[in-house]
Amino acid sequence: MRKTEDLNPYKIALEQLDEAAKKIDLDKNLHEKLKYPKRTLIVSIPIYMDDGTVRVFEGYRVQHSLERGPAKGGVRYHPDVTLDEVKALAMWMTWKCAVVNIPFGGAKGGVVCDPAAMTERELERLTRRYTSEIGIIIGPEKDIPAPDVNTNPKIMSWMMDTYSMNKGYSVPGVVTGKPLDIGGSKGRLHATGKGVAAVTEDILSQKGISVSGATAAIQGFGNVGSWTARFLYDKGCRITGITDISGGVFDPKGIDVPKLIEYTSGKKIPSLEGYPESEFEKNPEEANRRLIGSEVDVLIPAALESQITSRNAEMIKASVIVEAANGPTTPNASNILEKRGVTVIPDILANAGGVTVSYFEWVQDLQSNFWKEKDIDASLIDIMKTAFKDVSDISRSEKVDMRMAAYMLAVGRVAKAAKLRGLYP
Repeated sequence: MRKTEDLNPYKIALEQLDEAAKKIDLDKNLHEKLKYPKRTLIVSIPIYMDDGTVRVFEGYRVQHSLERGPAKGGVRYHPDVTLDEVKALAMWMTWKCAVVNIPFGGAKGGVVCDPAAMTERELERLTRRYTSEIGIIIGPEKDIPAPDVNTNPKIMSWMMDTYSMNKGYSVPGVVTGKPLDIGGSKGRLHATGKGVAAVTEDILSQKGISVSGATAAIQGFGNVGSWTARFLYDKGCRITGITDISGGVFDPKGIDVPKLIEYTSGKKIPSLEGYPESEFEKNPEEANRRLIGSEVDVLIPAALESQITSRNAEMIKASVIVEAANGPTTPNASNILEKRGVTVIPDILANAGGVTVSYFEWVQDLQSNFWKEKDIDASLIDIMKTAFKDVSDISRSEKVDMRMAAYMLAVGRVAKAAKLRGLYP
């Protein structure tokens, strides 16, 4: 283990690729090709702020791989977005799509901004200019953006409209995660959380633990965290701790998740702050420290990257970690957890429900034929459970942890497609 821990997400992604390549004896030329994004676009986004001044933001769109189909990946708005973060997220999207065996490559986008400090009109201008700038590489046949951190169906509406105005006709398939009225899919809003809950139930069952009566703690209460909490709560799981950027809510008897969702959604900027029904810890650092050390069956990080590190991995008492966020566990922390016997369900498997239903939405838009929600949910669960079994089988047969098994499966599938296609020219 390294004495100092490098939290650069792109370096972490490359290290994970290197380890998987060794395990599957990947051809060195294919390995070299998969290290690099196919395209990296950096754009300048000048917009008028509401006070009449011009402010320039920086945006990115990275396409890691197109071997298995058009690129797919979300767009995040966050003050800490970096190019290396977006490159890592694009690579992880490649593996995620391959794990669940849907015909996409990986992409990701980001804008360095603080949406909480911007008005809705400013966010709309930012979104429309960003979409116009990256319009040269996106499209339903090329690269299909979706919501991510601090983006939502409304922002996808602006992206779709901007792209369509530039084309001169409606192109609903250019983004996913849209409202239903303009080509969105039923089931998309809760898809990632439903997928996380499904694999959580599977791993608990594998360990002989019923989800009904199990305990869980969830870091992050945005779209993914809140829906994950809701689905697990509905199955009888007792959620004893939930945190977000404002602090944390704790109750050993179990948090009333529907009430908490109602409380947070009633705010202009959803947050747990001041929730009166359970104990509220207002110090975010203390809340996260307490959450990570919770005595629960399952810990679910559903926030940002590098939340579980060598500094806090020893504190974890949960026997299972399900990564609802992208890249929440560093390699050093993964090594510690493996030695301690903690089972980690990796992000590229656990949170693949969102991109799976995004794939359904894209297909529905291309065909102008929309499906029933019960059929979408059933297909999602089938794909997630199949992927879980595929990864579990590799884990057992190759005697590796679930993360390595998922990477062996994903990298192998992408490498096979790259080998079949060859190099041009």
